[in-house]
Amino acid sequence: MSPTDQHYPMMDIEQGSERSIINKEQQQRATFHGMGICDYVLIAISLLCVVCTFPFSMMFCLKIVQEFERAVIFRLGRIMSGEAKGPGLFLILPCTDNYQKVDLRTVSFDVPPQEILTRDSVTVAVDAVVFYRVLNPVMSITNVENCDRSTRLLAATTLRNILGTKNLYELLSDRDTISNTMLATLDHATDPWGVKVERIEVKDVRLPVQMQRAMAAEAEAAREARAKVISAEGEQKASKALKEAADVIAESPIAIQLRYMQTLQAISAEKNSTIVFPIPIDFLQGLVNIKH
Repeated sequence: MSPTDQHYPMMDIEQGSERSIINKEQQQRATFHGMGICDYVLIAISLLCVVCTFPFSMMFCLKIVQEFERAVIFRLGRIMSGEAKGPGLFLILPCTDNYQKVDLRTVSFDVPPQEILTRDSVTVAVDAVVFYRVLNPVMSITNVENCDRSTRLLAATTLRNILGTKNLYELLSDRDTISNTMLATLDHATDPWGVKVERIEVKDVRLPVQMQRAMAAEAEAAREARAKVISAEGEQKASKALKEAADVIAESPIAIQLRYMQTLQAISAEKNSTIVFPIPIDFLQGLVNIKH
């Protein structure tokens, strides 16, 4: 990598940090410009009450959030400048401030089974599991009423829309591709809500009973057809081997006698009381010649 190529990422990082600083300054200015005289008076009265009742007022001003939580503070209905507070202790003013806690841990939920008509007109029931977490607590509070419920509804809709463009074979064989497509679509849609979708997995694909019977009959017929083909190929190879054996026996007359002896040995090994001994045709032909 050249020094010029290494310089570009540094410039992007610096530009990103500058943009974040500018956005914070603009948000802070907008907050202060949006406040009126009454707002300042109420804040001053609240501060005076805290000072006059110190240290008892600390019971109402001190709040604690856990390591996996963040607090979004509203002062007179406006978000305070800066990021969400936490983890640990933070201060609020009574009567003018309120806050909402946001959990940053990964949340998992099951998408209810969805009745979907595939591209080849097959009705299937598909369910999935989704893993997501809140990436921006402020956006998850201000841009959507309930990010958890909205993410669940959007996941169900995305599942139906994407699987409706696939046929049954793709649905059963390309689950990884379908999961990646759903992940990209859902993650892009939840970005304005401050939600990061980490993983989506298709759990189960349930087919109608009639479709299962039809697929089982089709698979059984295919297996029977392969079995018949294999049996026919075996008979063909056996007939060729028998023909070659007959040609070898025909070249030597004594070979048939040896074959008779082998057959007699095989019969006697089974401990049968009756043994059928074949008389060679050549021996009978010799007797006929002597008689004449």
